[in-house]
Formats: sequence, structure tokens, C-alpha cells
Amino acid sequence: MEKRKFTTEEKLRILKEASEQGVTAILEKYAIYPATYYTWKKKLVIQGEKDFGKKVDKERLKEIKRLEAENLKLKLLVAEKELENRMLSELRKKP
Repeated sequence: MEKRKFTTEEKLRILKEASEQGVTAILEKYAIYPATYYTWKKKLVIQGEKDFGKKVDKERLKEIKRLEAENLKLKLLVAEKELENRMLSELRKKP
């Protein structure tokens, strides 16, 4: 398959179409590999639509990964506390 280059606007349009019409149909329509689509989608989530076409500098990428790790830890803490609260609530209900 011949390598093609999509402009930033084309990539954004393809991502929008995929969210509206379904990923599989759009990948077939444009003959795009799923890995390419999901790479674009991840980049859109990380950078946002405004900075989608720009490269991410290493410092910003490190900060994003650090924040994602911290977010995961916080979610686990909240889930743990919720479980503790439910267990205590169940213990209080028993005679």
C-alpha cells in the first residue's frame, strides 16, 4: 500500500466522521489501519483540537504521563475508601 499523508484538517474530519458513523466503516472508506486511527485519536485526546497538528515536546509528555499515573492512584484510593464505607455500613446494619 502506498503511504499517504493526511493534513491536520483531514485527520480531524476523519476522527469526527468515525465518531458519528462508526470506526470500522471509516477505516475501510479511507483505507486507514486501526493503529493509525487510534494513534490520531490518542493524540487528539492528549493535545486537544487546537494543538493537534503540532508536535508534543518531551517535557509536556512527561507531565501528562505523570498526571495520568497520579490520577490512577487517586481513583484507586477513592475506590478503596468507597469499599471501606460500604463494609462499615453493612456491619452497622447487622444486629
